Amino acid sequence: MKIFMDTANVDEIARFVDWGVVYGVTTNPSLIAKSGRSQAEVIPEIAAMVAGPVSAEVISTDCAGMVEEARKLAKIAANVVIKVPCIPEGLKAVKILSAEGIRTNVTLVFSMSQALLAASAGATYVSPFIGRLDDIGEDGVQLVKNIVQAFKNYGITTEVIAASIRNLTHVEQVMLAGAHIATIPTKVLEQMIQHPLTDKGLAQFLQDYANSQK
Repeated sequence: MKIFMDTANVDEIARFVDWGVVYGVTTNPSLIAKSGRSQAEVIPEIAAMVAGPVSAEVISTDCAGMVEEARKLAKIAANVVIKVPCIPEGLKAVKILSAEGIRTNVTLVFSMSQALLAASAGATYVSPFIGRLDDIGEDGVQLVKNIVQAFKNYGITTEVIAASIRNLTHVEQVMLAGAHIATIPTKVLEQMIQHPLTDKGLAQFLQDYANSQK
């Protein structure tokens, strides 16, 4: 499973790129706003920092507007992927963009039928939001598992990005569910490296080494 960062904070991205674990990045209008900068400023910087896909989201809700925005965003860098909402106008845009060779990430997916429609329209990626489904009492991880299995059954090449990751358990569960990618917020990425036994073991090794030098 590939790791994407779910952030528009370039300092956070740079830190984890140095770890060698970040394959791509997803952003959205909320994350861009949180960064205090514009998408036009942030996306080129992020695209230069990571080799993998960088998702930039359109804000239009009509097909023509989405396509116009997407064409401009796609010119920023070869690794920019266009995030499109899973609505009828979005699917129309995905069909057009796919035909032009512009990669798309259909976002705000909450059902298998939505994932199938997005893939059928030509989406490169679909992003089921597991945390938000959990919030309303549904099983977001099971949805990821079902989409992955259905795509495998029918030879669909669209990749599944597990989104709306809230905690370490989500990360582990979507790995087992077969997600191709998980887009993970910084806080959870920081938790992934941590374990008290690692700290305890390192402290013991260093103490034993220090004792051996006396």
